[in-house]
Parts: sequence; C-alpha cells; structure tokens
Amino acid sequence: MLRPLVCLLCLSGAAGAETPMTTAEFESWSTGKTLDYFVDGALWGSEMHLAGRATVDADAGGECRSGRWYPQGDAICFVYEFSPGPYCWRFLKDGDQVTAEFVGEAFADHIAVTLSDAPIACTPEVGV
Repeated sequence: MLRPLVCLLCLSGAAGAETPMTTAEFESWSTGKTLDYFVDGALWGSEMHLAGRATVDADAGGECRSGRWYPQGDAICFVYEFSPGPYCWRFLKDGDQVTAEFVGEAFADHIAVTLSDAPIACTPEVGV
C-alpha cells in the first residue's frame, strides 16, 4: 500500500517542476527557429517562427500555411490562413525540456517540443 502512495507522490512532484514560459521567454526561445512537435515519439508537425511573431506551420506530411502568434494570459495563441482558430497552447519548461499543452478542450498528453535550425520544406509562395 505504501509503494503506490510513494509513486503518486513522485509523479506529483515531477509535474510540479513544469513552469509555463512567459511571452518574453517564448518569443526569445522560438524566434528564428523551427519548433518540431512530437506525440508518442512521432513527429506531429513543425512550425517556423519568424520575426514579428509570424509563423509557417505544417502538419507532418501536410501543406504549409502562414500564420502568426500572440499572447493571451499564460497561453500562446496561433491563427493561420484558411483555418478556424485561434489555437492556444501553454508552453511548459522542465529544465531543458519543453512541452506544449492545449488550452481548452482536453488533449491526450503534453506534446514534446524541440528546436531546430532547419526550415520547413514549403512551396515557394508560402513562408519565403
């Protein structure tokens, strides 16, 4: 009986280590980079973050679409061409690890986010 309780306490302590990124932290961390989003170890999508809070987003294997982001409370919200929105996320730091948590409807788990210097391969008229 004590072992499950200890495990639960360890898990709750680990979750408490995550802290939401501020708007300034997110902007400094993401500008000029490509964010790659992973669910269960598989690439879910990528998003280039350009100057002036502009973005170019593509789901894995999907077409690119231009957008932008803006802060709303402790969330970062994204709007894209030809897409309903906004889509708001909290970006959480735990040491060097960053995860994204969808704000609003439930999402299965946090999504792992990594940075890359590689641009997204897009058609010439999008994001270039």
